[in-house]
Amino acid sequence: MATIKDIAKHAGVSVTTVSRALNGYSDVSEKTREKIKQVAKELKYSPNLLARSLVMNKTKTIGLLVSGMRIEGSKDNFTYEVLCGINDYAAQSDYDLVLLSTSSEKQHEKTYTQLCQERKVDGLILQGIKTDDPYLEEVLESDIPCVLIDIPIESETVGYVSVDNKEGAFKAVDHLLEQGHRHIGMINGHSQAFVSKERLEGYKHALSKKELPFVEDYVVNGDFLEETAEQKAGELLSKFPDMTALFCASDLMAIGAMRGASNLGMNMPEDLSIVGFDNIILSAYTTPSLTTIAQNRYQLGYESAILLTNMLEGKDGSQKKILDTTLIKRESTGKNHA
Repeated sequence: MATIKDIAKHAGVSVTTVSRALNGYSDVSEKTREKIKQVAKELKYSPNLLARSLVMNKTKTIGLLVSGMRIEGSKDNFTYEVLCGINDYAAQSDYDLVLLSTSSEKQHEKTYTQLCQERKVDGLILQGIKTDDPYLEEVLESDIPCVLIDIPIESETVGYVSVDNKEGAFKAVDHLLEQGHRHIGMINGHSQAFVSKERLEGYKHALSKKELPFVEDYVVNGDFLEETAEQKAGELLSKFPDMTALFCASDLMAIGAMRGASNLGMNMPEDLSIVGFDNIILSAYTTPSLTTIAQNRYQLGYESAILLTNMLEGKDGSQKKILDTTLIKRESTGKNHA
């Protein structure tokens, strides 16, 4: 097996130069660096990662920490698409990636710093963290670089990536208003989710633009669960028979709401229009197909990895990234003929 001494001999440089070139130090010229990389490739050199981590005090490993990972999440593919985005950028940047799982309960058993040290990660990307989770406060106090997904908090070592949830919700409700709907309900997620707060704000903003009052009883929480949303939609539509449209803060809840409306004998979009949020694969295959707000989950992961590696490498620049959303019009919305 080739060593850095072998590379140094073939390249005609010192062992120190080889080491600094392979470890990305800036005091090695690009011409020399490329020559050393080519020799390393020809000699089939494989670095000793353990030794490198001990010398540099870095593992070149980042983690995706997901809180509340459940089998129900397999329907929307959110975590998988985020993971793919992180993995693609990590791979092209010579970082390894590990997936970690936690829950609100587990966060009381092991601190954020302990978890990072045990798994030997240089930094973490966090997804699914709730507003009252212990780790949210801990990451702000830690010096371990971190990027939050869908949590708009920023510090010297903390960045975040999110879509414009407020604007996305505004687009959804504004579309329903343009179709002539005035009694529009909302099935939100839960009170511990930042996105729920922002999507509620977007819902309110769209109503205020049309000088329509916000009716608190029109809004219920579906916990981002299909079955819960089915039940809540049935209750909401039964309580308010004048309601002609629903905005749901996720596609899974929208699919549940469609079933809840069908249980009451309602047809979509003739009797009820529904808009979801996410543009999951299933949304195009429901009957009727679901009008929704598209967000790019892959790009959320990709941009998160960019921010985290930039922080780890001491690069200057913004530590937040806000992505746009797009209204996808399908068959679940139509004109209000009431």
